[in-house]
Amino acid sequence: MAHVHRQLVDEGILDRAAALFAQHGFTHTSLKTVADAVGLSKAGLLHHYPTKEALYQATQQSVRAQGQRVYDQVAQMPPGPARDRRAVELLTDVALDRPGLVAQAFSSLTTPPTDPQPDHLDDIAALVFATFAVDAAEPSERLVRVIGALSALAVLSLSVNRAGDKTTWRPHIVATCLDALGHHRRDPSSSSPQVEA
Repeated sequence: MAHVHRQLVDEGILDRAAALFAQHGFTHTSLKTVADAVGLSKAGLLHHYPTKEALYQATQQSVRAQGQRVYDQVAQMPPGPARDRRAVELLTDVALDRPGLVAQAFSSLTTPPTDPQPDHLDDIAALVFATFAVDAAEPSERLVRVIGALSALAVLSLSVNRAGDKTTWRPHIVATCLDALGHHRRDPSSSSPQVEA
């Protein structure tokens, strides 16, 4: 039971720390700020992570682990609508459960690298592109659609986490991402688009 509690505490610390690193950058995020955000003293936080660098590395490892888990669940599926749907559903669940990790993963794309702490998110991006079976080195409509779907996922999941209505919004987020990927069709009996299986 203590191990499960420790894991939940660590996940909460990492998610909140990731959000702060995304918002303020590595240099401008202090251990005290993270400790205050997670309800610990600075000494209590140092008990979990001995340095700010160790905490930062742990947030990136957590992002990588989540990306690897999603990839592993779809890797054996052939590229196409079913694989895209499964990947979007899994990534949506991660994004809704761990918004800080999503913010950190996307911050490297939206902010210039000004921190001396190296960003190791290129391998995470490669893993996500592999999840959707797209070559990021080859400019294509598919690449643009994948980036669009991921951007929609990030913005929508972060917005929903602030609003607090994850259950209602989850299917809409999935549908929006699949639409961005080009997997939609018009149901003749309805005026609303239906997502392809």
